[in-house]
Amino acid sequence: MTGTPEGRRVVVTGIGILSAVGAGRDETWKNLLAGMNGIDHTTHVETEDLPSRVSGEVPEFDLSTYIDRKGVRRMDRFTHLAVCAAGEALDQAKLDLAAEGDRIGCMIGSGIGGIGTLEQEFDVFFHKGPNRVSPLLVPMFIPDMAAGQTSIRFGLRGPNYNTVSACASGADAIGTAFEVIRRGDAVAMVAGGSEACVTRMSIAAFANSQALSTNNDPNTASRPFDANRDGFVIGEGAGILVLEDREHAEARGAQIFAEVVSYGQSADAFHVTAPSENGEGAARAMNIAIGKAGINASDIDYLNAHGTSTPLNDKFETMSIKTVFGEGAYAVPVSSSKSMIGHTLGAAGGIESAITVLSIVNQK
Repeated sequence: MTGTPEGRRVVVTGIGILSAVGAGRDETWKNLLAGMNGIDHTTHVETEDLPSRVSGEVPEFDLSTYIDRKGVRRMDRFTHLAVCAAGEALDQAKLDLAAEGDRIGCMIGSGIGGIGTLEQEFDVFFHKGPNRVSPLLVPMFIPDMAAGQTSIRFGLRGPNYNTVSACASGADAIGTAFEVIRRGDAVAMVAGGSEACVTRMSIAAFANSQALSTNNDPNTASRPFDANRDGFVIGEGAGILVLEDREHAEARGAQIFAEVVSYGQSADAFHVTAPSENGEGAARAMNIAIGKAGINASDIDYLNAHGTSTPLNDKFETMSIKTVFGEGAYAVPVSSSKSMIGHTLGAAGGIESAITVLSIVNQK
């Protein structure tokens, strides 16, 4: 690593995805191009008494590739998803983990962590008593375990922590990991988001807050920016990128898929669930990213929108895009992956960043 921390460039050398349209990067991309709808009637949990009965569930995948049988029992599903997506990304990146583990870190965001395990153990607590609660409950449900277990499995001994910032968790993990490499604290970072939120409690909670769609037709429930949208469809999954110092990647002959040039953050400071009026908070974040990158809004040729399919988000996100791009907003392509995979909460930024990189790689 040479040069000043401010001058370090950061590239993507590995991509891993588990989503409702595919148990892996290639399957996800193929099915996205085919227009496959990953939304279907929920099978993971009983939903007959719930107002929302459709979701985006990850197809069956082979845990044994990256996690042994004992490990499977000691992890919540959100950690299973994270470890396997990270494994796919690391396999593609071909980093020498044994030689450079001290300089490779991990940051994986999750909004609600192991809520499935927490629900199960609450049931044990109330029906069998406190002495029957699993001693593994805490290390299974805390959101940091996605990054923690991933680091243990692959020997990543660099900077390691979890970002918990609601739907921005995965994007914040990537943005923070980008800055870690820029300032010289790591040569590579495994970064993204993971969520296993298709549980009875989370469905009930989001439904009662009037955030979920109550349209139980899988084909029309998740409809970002549609005039008849009525809420988001909950989904699970994980999206992980391997970010790497460009000079380090070039020196080892790594395949480079994309470059991360900037990241913008802002807070609406407006309401506990609703976006700020006129979308000024989201516009500020986009303008920060554009300014730090030293480019113009007109240089951007695609937007992967948050596009949740909720009445408020889509309205104000549209306003924010028009604020930033002006008349150019009508020319730049905008789409939301959530139409096919649902809203994966803290994993959304990770999955959708990975999809965007695949779009760059494949020019589609």
